[in-house]
Amino acid sequence: MARWQPDARGRLAAAALELFAERGFDQTTVTDIAARAGLDKRTFYRLFGDKREALFSGSDQLETILVKAIAEAGAAPFDTVVAAYRRVAEEVFAGRLDSVRVRQTIIESSPELQERELRKTVSLAAAVAAALRAKGVGETAATLAAESGSTVFRVAFAQWVAPGNETSLADLIAEAAAELRAVTSP
Repeated sequence: MARWQPDARGRLAAAALELFAERGFDQTTVTDIAARAGLDKRTFYRLFGDKREALFSGSDQLETILVKAIAEAGAAPFDTVVAAYRRVAEEVFAGRLDSVRVRQTIIESSPELQERELRKTVSLAAAVAAALRAKGVGETAATLAAESGSTVFRVAFAQWVAPGNETSLADLIAEAAAELRAVTSP
């Protein structure tokens, strides 16, 4: 690809995913990723801090959608969080199951990437709790709703990427939330 083509960030992220799937995360260099994308190493580092960031670059988008959905919602805190995660499922993940499965396989192959994924999850839950507090939800309720919603999302996400699954992520989130309500109700 020529250097002038648009979406260098997207091309680098796609090249990273391809190479991580082909060679493994540890065996892929930034130079390899840049070359596959038709760019140079300097461009890579201008757009990403390191090769992990090429794999996790969508975190900011997830947080933005979650926080906006919470700010716009008027339901009870847990219902607000579940609705926000369903919105993420529809706006970010719909139609991307194959590439998300590849990404998840890469993450599961590396303790370093698993740790990064956990940090991302904790960061998202903290942003959700802060968004709830900004709406006037108390500290404890905001934390419980955010952490519970994060757990619902993780459970649903694991089911969604599992081989053979054909249910949408948004529907799996709704099912996991209903199941959590059932196990916590008298």
